[in-house]
Amino acid sequence: MNTNDPSVKGHVSAAEWEQRVNLAACYRLAAHYKWDDLIFTHISARVPGPEHHFLINPYGMLFEEVTASSLVKVNSNGEKVMPSPFEINPAGFTIHSAIHAAREDAKCVLHLHSRNGVAVGAQRGGVLPISQQSIFVLSSLGYHNYEGVALNEAEKPRLVADLSDKSFLMLRNHGLLTVSDNIPDMFLLMYIFESACAIQTRAQSGGGELISIDPRIVAGAQAAAKQVLRGAGGGLAWPGLLRMLDRRDATYRE
Repeated sequence: MNTNDPSVKGHVSAAEWEQRVNLAACYRLAAHYKWDDLIFTHISARVPGPEHHFLINPYGMLFEEVTASSLVKVNSNGEKVMPSPFEINPAGFTIHSAIHAAREDAKCVLHLHSRNGVAVGAQRGGVLPISQQSIFVLSSLGYHNYEGVALNEAEKPRLVADLSDKSFLMLRNHGLLTVSDNIPDMFLLMYIFESACAIQTRAQSGGGELISIDPRIVAGAQAAAKQVLRGAGGGLAWPGLLRMLDRRDATYRE
């Protein structure tokens, strides 16, 4: 696959280009933190503007290869609305299109098959209140039972109902999903979600009795998060993450 696609910067609006750069950065960050599953998961973002157009990864490209220009622009049916030499994964867009269509605020959707996430998703108890990270997840978490590879249109309403108005969704036996109206927040939510799952699997492997956090603390998690993040959400850490990527490999901006 040729990943050196000509830049589309001159053919899109400034707002779309900024969204493309941030989404490409999110793919690179997922690869950096080893959350990727070769080419088989997806991160999507709505293109700013009145049209219901979305950006998603080119199928067959590793997350560490994704660039702003290589992202594929599609409509709500997964059909390309801008010329691209790349195709998209239909299973991936089944999940993403359902959520984008149902939630106006879910402009950005991140879905992973991380080892820790799948491991916790295979546990009947799901996410346990045993870490500081877990309390933020538990304050806005839904669960969706596994129905096979996501190709069935009939699954969409059940997926949407299970997510409801929440920010985190655990796909049982499958993986993790976070939604937000912007890419920095979406990424931060997934960082916390994956961290909670990693801590849980490590704590369980120790074999000792786990200490649960008081439910009253879980109930106050969202208010505490706003105070810690000073109202900036993921945007507080995002510039630093971009600087890290730029030091390592700035080609995501191309």
